[in-house]
Amino acid sequence: MHCTPATTPRSLVGWIVLALASLQAAYADTVSVAVAANFTAPMQKIAKAFETDTGHKAELSFGATGKFYAQIANGAPFQILLSADDTTPARLEKEGKAVASARFTYAIGTLVLWSAQPGYVDTQGAVLKTGDFKHLAIANPKLAPYGLAAMQAMDKLGVTTRLQPRFVQGENIAQTHQFVASGNAPLGFVALSQVMADGKVTSGSAWQVPADLHEPIRQDVALLMPGKDSAAAAALLSYLRGDKAKAIIRSHGYSF
Repeated sequence: MHCTPATTPRSLVGWIVLALASLQAAYADTVSVAVAANFTAPMQKIAKAFETDTGHKAELSFGATGKFYAQIANGAPFQILLSADDTTPARLEKEGKAVASARFTYAIGTLVLWSAQPGYVDTQGAVLKTGDFKHLAIANPKLAPYGLAAMQAMDKLGVTTRLQPRFVQGENIAQTHQFVASGNAPLGFVALSQVMADGKVTSGSAWQVPADLHEPIRQDVALLMPGKDSAAAAALLSYLRGDKAKAIIRSHGYSF
């Protein structure tokens, strides 16, 4: 007696695929995420991969960490904050607006002095002392941790007093980058992630500011109270720790 292996009819396979897709959709949810402006490019990529891999959707808002803090303090219903520093999430925890023990550092940022013009910024940053430029873009140090780091670096270099009259201040690091990219300022302090992709600076010229010239830019994530019972929020926090997200983060010039 000849036996043939059992096969699953194509119609049944199709039904199983549809059933699994429906099951995933039934459990999928949306998480509202406030994202520091410097993390725009990597987070957009992470959000796409996150939705593909989990079915959950991340609804992203980008801006200055200081402004997000004010909005959250006034009841904005964000569920997760991807901060540009580690002090804001800690402060939100102390104020009872974030879940204690959920916080972790998702990236360590790198500050660069950047110009859209090739060859304008030298590899030692000497242009800060020798350059005859009219404007220097910097993010508001009261709102943006990268702006604070830039001020700390200039203080250590002893150039703050001389350069301060030339400052063009952006509300956040995204606006600061735009000042330089548009040519309104010939150079400025921005996040390496804004000018790097796939491990290299994509245009212009840049000096990577040595880490010992400013406090570490530790970027922490906070699980905010509106997201404490959200499956999508929990999934995103887990996803940020995974290899796929870390590879994207690293390719944009961050470390861990």
